[in-house]
Amino acid sequence: MKFVLIFGPQAVGKMTVGQELAKITGLKLLHNHMTIDLVEPFFGFTPEMWRLSSLFRREIFKTFAASDQDGMIFTYVWAFNHTEDWEAVDKMTGVFRDQGADIFFVELEADVNERVKRNKSANRLENKPTKRNVEYSERELLSSMDTMRLNSHKGEIEEKNYMRINNTKLTAEEVALRIKEELGL
Repeated sequence: MKFVLIFGPQAVGKMTVGQELAKITGLKLLHNHMTIDLVEPFFGFTPEMWRLSSLFRREIFKTFAASDQDGMIFTYVWAFNHTEDWEAVDKMTGVFRDQGADIFFVELEADVNERVKRNKSANRLENKPTKRNVEYSERELLSSMDTMRLNSHKGEIEEKNYMRINNTKLTAEEVALRIKEELGL
């Protein structure tokens, strides 16, 4: 079993890279908006929505980690300056570690202008209903940079299987192939 956590700021390409990586590895993709967009229509962006989204993810992780599947790719926006995000990552990877899975961390970064452009991409808008209000989504993307640190500092991630990729000028296919090759997936 493998658990691949792809993380980075909004619109950096986590889901799109995850889709391509799933195609070439056979691993299953659970991108973070699959649970968010399930619950948001009922509760909006409220604490109850986040609680339920986390609950669904945790149950999916537990069931999947105990299965005979090859592995899962999960995407996540990790605020490194928020203790609760570190705890969430520890919990999700712990579910897989407890089942003996190999854990892989993939951090994506891209220039903010490229992220603003990607925020409007057809694939993103098709797969993430809550991102279809592009003006709001772009404001959120830009304003989050004032309060959240969404990429790690050098040496901050101490995982054995870790790689960081600046994908500003790379296609999702190129990034996925690099991940597969460098991490041996």
